[in-house]
Amino acid sequence: MSGIRRSLKRVVCVCPLVYADVVVIGGGSLGCQTIYHLAKMGISNAVLLERDRLTAGTTWHTAGLLWQLRPSDVEVELLAHTRNVISKDLEEETGLHTGWIQNGGLFIASNKQRLDEYKRLMSLGKVYGIESHVLSPAETKDLYPLMNVDDLYGTLYVPKDGTMDPAGTCTTLSRAATTRGAMVIENCPVTGIQVKTDDFGVKRVKAVETPHGTIETPCVVNCAGVWATKLGEMAGVKVPLIAMHHAYVVTERIEGIQNMPNVRDHDASVYLRLQGDALSVGGYEQNPIFWEEVSDKFAFSLFDLDWDVFMQHIEGAINRVPVLEQTGIKSTVCGPESFTADHKPLMGEAPEVRGFFLGCGFNSAGMMLGGGCGRELAHWIIHGRPEKDMYGYDIRRFHSSLTDNKRWIRERSHESYAKNYSVVFPFDEPLASRNMRKDPFHQILTEEGCVFQERHGWERPGWFNKDGPAPVKDYDYYGAYGIRTNINYKYNELLGKEYTFNFPPHHDVIKSECLSCRHGVVVFNMSYFGKFYLTGPDAKKAADWLFTADVNKKPGSTVYTCMLNRRGGAEADLTVSRLEPGAANLPLAPESDGDAYYLAVGGGVAEHNWNHIRSVIQDRGFRCQLTDHSEDMGMISIQGPKSREVLQEVLDSDLSNNAFPFSTHKVVSAAGHQVRAMRLSFVGELGWELHIPRDACIPVYRAVMAAGAKHGIINSGYRAIDSLSIEKGYRHWHADLRPDDTPLEAGLGFTCKLRSSIPFQGRERLEKQKEEGLKRHIVCFTIDEKIPMFGLEAVFRNGVPVGHLRRADYGFFIDKTISYGYIRHPDGGVVSSDFIKTGDFTLERMGVTYKATAHLKSPFDPENKRVKGIYS
Repeated sequence: MSGIRRSLKRVVCVCPLVYADVVVIGGGSLGCQTIYHLAKMGISNAVLLERDRLTAGTTWHTAGLLWQLRPSDVEVELLAHTRNVISKDLEEETGLHTGWIQNGGLFIASNKQRLDEYKRLMSLGKVYGIESHVLSPAETKDLYPLMNVDDLYGTLYVPKDGTMDPAGTCTTLSRAATTRGAMVIENCPVTGIQVKTDDFGVKRVKAVETPHGTIETPCVVNCAGVWATKLGEMAGVKVPLIAMHHAYVVTERIEGIQNMPNVRDHDASVYLRLQGDALSVGGYEQNPIFWEEVSDKFAFSLFDLDWDVFMQHIEGAINRVPVLEQTGIKSTVCGPESFTADHKPLMGEAPEVRGFFLGCGFNSAGMMLGGGCGRELAHWIIHGRPEKDMYGYDIRRFHSSLTDNKRWIRERSHESYAKNYSVVFPFDEPLASRNMRKDPFHQILTEEGCVFQERHGWERPGWFNKDGPAPVKDYDYYGAYGIRTNINYKYNELLGKEYTFNFPPHHDVIKSECLSCRHGVVVFNMSYFGKFYLTGPDAKKAADWLFTADVNKKPGSTVYTCMLNRRGGAEADLTVSRLEPGAANLPLAPESDGDAYYLAVGGGVAEHNWNHIRSVIQDRGFRCQLTDHSEDMGMISIQGPKSREVLQEVLDSDLSNNAFPFSTHKVVSAAGHQVRAMRLSFVGELGWELHIPRDACIPVYRAVMAAGAKHGIINSGYRAIDSLSIEKGYRHWHADLRPDDTPLEAGLGFTCKLRSSIPFQGRERLEKQKEEGLKRHIVCFTIDEKIPMFGLEAVFRNGVPVGHLRRADYGFFIDKTISYGYIRHPDGGVVSSDFIKTGDFTLERMGVTYKATAHLKSPFDPENKRVKGIYS
């Protein structure tokens, strides 16, 4: 205890016990970046604990590459901040050089698809002012004379990419943090984390135990890298990552290699990092070695290199830089790295314990992403949410049933590792750990040719193959570890045909599903949706505060609404149905003697929604209960002009406009079974959702299909929903509606009860935006050319970049590519309707520009007649 007291004497002066506002555990890249940004944001009473010395775990041996362009706008912004911190900010603050070297980066393309991917990155980079150039093989040879370009299709050169020094960076970060009052304590392992349960039954961080004493704190940040799982166990927190051997070798001196850019040859799955007058050579193989027994006694340590595994990288490197065949190996570096199920980090507050934050699982990118993620994590801790849309890194992107499933963690992490250098295609799906969560319709839809997508562990319908069933098989590890590769794998073959930046071969199949919905009737299986009940004495207070819309209409009403964070950003969009009080009729109705609400949320983000609601309830002290019945009910949506004719034969209720208006719901009988019917649409047509108790799903489905046979009813999937919904102008959360977008910016002001006096979370920000005008606004674009777009394409107004597309698809009814993106005024001014109407807009796709028409609202059914059943 006395050791810590001496180190923390500044804290002890004001507190009889050793106390810190935040304790960061782990002195690698993320730990040092987090403590630095916490201190920079004013949290001087923060402590970093490192069990050995800074960088001793995995950071010390990292390659330290920084590439500025990634197929994600958020990651481009995170990388830009890292680069600013290490190349400019730290040196200005401390006078110390971090070891940053700006030698440029070169991406190698051996085929057209790879070069197309690079061109997509180049177009996105223009929005952010990142210089990049597509080079021919001859131009590449001029830039890098030692390179073999005979098999090249082209390259992407980014002059301001570079190389970071782990030791120099972390030392400088810790110096800058301690200068601002933070503490960095080495040789201080954590032996336990105390958790308390408050008066509301909520688990919260209480203290951190070490051999030298205990630090009381309300906040712990787990930046322990491959040891993060063990640290999580101390607090009862699940940390779904796995440790693998990851290696590179350092060559002897190579004449003429000096000042060359770093190289990523994705198709050979190899990278070449400049290291003075030598190269470091590494990559990602399909048979990585798992570190089965993670040891706590592993500081500045390495494994023996397995040449049988690593040799494939040498072969790829020699092909690219032939001089390597006559160059010796000076040293080998094979250390542990942590990997996750989707090759993305684990960040944010753990669902199990309030005040326990994650900053781990960085998949060898902890140096590169560290600055941006450290800043976001610090903002998360201080303000409750990050500034950027960090959902792709948030631990809550994974369903709680998966995060301690060892098969899922191992299989998905392996596949993500093996495919790390694969082209990122828009409609790719994992093959690992499938069929984890299946709804009652799974088997019958498989027999109907359903090609499933995986979301949140669920198998949900993607589209329907007309050539028969294409079931998903058990994972074969791509033939690694002596496992037999799946043969005659139809699902994988269909997936492979999607590997294109053009329209896929089954484009016409999706067209048929969409137009059947527009002209006839289809059935969508949406069973993976989250289905929650909000009840209890303070349910109305909670609903008023949580939801932007006024959901307290009469029982039987259903309202589309958003939920916001404190800064007015959209944490979710969902439907909320007000229920009649009464006895329990589960799963269709909860017991309630007062206000009760049924929440239907997107299935792929159900865990995020669940935890957002629960956290707000806890923070506000509302006396209410949130219960999850997602697994207890299926859900089918019958949509299209003929949906009323079909369902009138199945349901025992009058479905006329007067008897069953839009945005209402009621419990009815369907084929002898009680279901909750809701008149809603995600696709812009007349239609109803049926929320069905699990055991009744198949008989109700069969009755619907039988009644619809004479109307030509077909099954349809989420690829059709994506197209139909964007054509109608409906938002998809985490695509064209994110936590960094407000409803006003997203064109969803109609969901906000701003004309009432009812307070709700985020209201103040919206009122301020309304008063000052919007500096950013969503815009709909169409183009006349029959070419696909997928999002990330650059948006230009009068030749000046003003934003990028968030979401794009083909609208089959309007017969155009349709897209949505947020645009800004180049001068930072208000984005008005006139600014949009008077602009000459173009969209850049893979370096080619297309004239675009901007729309203030979707050109499809702008008067909103079809959902009301008005067809002319």
